[in-house]
Formats: sequence, C-alpha cells, structure tokens
Amino acid sequence: MSVEPRHITIERRVRFGVLEPRVRPVAEIWFALHGYHQLAHRFLRHFRPIHQGARCIIAPEGLHRHYIDHESRRVGASWMTSEDRLTDIGDYVGYLDRLHAHVLSEESRQRPGGSAPPRIVALGFSQGVHTLSRWLAFGRARIDRAILWGSTVPPDLDLSEHGNTLSAADLHLVVGDEDEYYDRAAIETHEARLRRAGIRFTSHGYEGGHRLDADLLRRLAGMDEATAD
Repeated sequence: MSVEPRHITIERRVRFGVLEPRVRPVAEIWFALHGYHQLAHRFLRHFRPIHQGARCIIAPEGLHRHYIDHESRRVGASWMTSEDRLTDIGDYVGYLDRLHAHVLSEESRQRPGGSAPPRIVALGFSQGVHTLSRWLAFGRARIDRAILWGSTVPPDLDLSEHGNTLSAADLHLVVGDEDEYYDRAAIETHEARLRRAGIRFTSHGYEGGHRLDADLLRRLAGMDEATAD
C-alpha cells in the first residue's frame, strides 16, 4: 500500500530582523537573505557598515530552524532542503512577497505625500542566493537591484523563461577569490551560462573566502548617493 503525501495551508508567524533607518523618509530598503545555519538577527550584524542615513535593512529568516550543535543547543535556519522542495519554494516566495508588501505598506504611511518610493535592493548570501534567484523568478515584488553573494543562480532555474526578470533587477555577482565552495572555474561557468541566456550582470570580487566583505559591501551600497548621510 502506497502512502500519498498531501498538504494543507495554515497561518503561521514568521520572524525577521530590522535595522531601522537613521533618518526619514527612507530612500532605500534592503532585503538581506541569510545563508544556511544563520539566523536573521545575527546576519544583520554584517550590515552595520552600511546602516546609515535613509537606508532600512530587513533580514527575513528562513522557515526551517534546526540545531547546529546539540551540545550547545545553538540554532540556525535554512530556506529549504531537498525534501518536498517545490512546496518549500512556493512557501518562501509567498512569504517574501508578503513581507515586501508589508514593509512597503508600513513605510508608505510614514512618507510625505508625493515623495518618490524607496529603491529596493535584495542581497542573498550563500543559500540565500538560490532563494533570491527564485524570488526574482517566481515572485511579484519589485526589486531594483539584486546582489548574489557567494553562490550561483540555481542550475534548475530555466533562464530562457526567467532571464528577463533577473536582468531587470540590475544583477550583481559577488564571490571571494578564496571562496572554498566556488573556485574561478565554477564562477566562469556560471557567468558563461548567464551570458548565453542574455542576462546582464556586473561581477565583483574581494580578497577572502565565503563571507560578506565589509569594504565591498560599502562600495555596493555607495552606488546610490541618495542614501548617504
């Protein structure tokens, strides 16, 4: 006798971290998508170097928490696993769309009438790169710039169908020259795949491994003078 898996939809609360802007109205909102084993509020510490002026930084947390170390009971989160993956992808894309709408709705209530809406930047780190890529492809949220840091666009994402969406988001690729997961050959293969699909992007590098680099993060954030103090 076979077992048939089924699903129902439920309401649940989700957690996200916020670095509030230092001045208002907000000129730029960042959505920072963490990597595997990370938690939203801890991930936000890496963004303090760019927490300035009229920039607000939001860190959604992956829907799957787990123990990283059972002895210390240290907890991390992830966006998905290989088990029931399509359901998880649909869930986190819907979650990110709703969070995006919530944040922009809250912000619009505090803006003076007639002011321009804030620019939206989304950064995915490591596992968060796959999450951000699928959010761009399948979601409804407006994202003006997308930064893919320390990983590649998912191999199973159909670029012939979703390439225009990625290009429209002002795509930036970032990897360290000592990243233990992606050597130069892997990055060149990834970039060649994007070029074949006609996807426009800008590449960035830094000295170091699989981590966020504060100096490069500042330079990427400095691309928009409107967010400066």
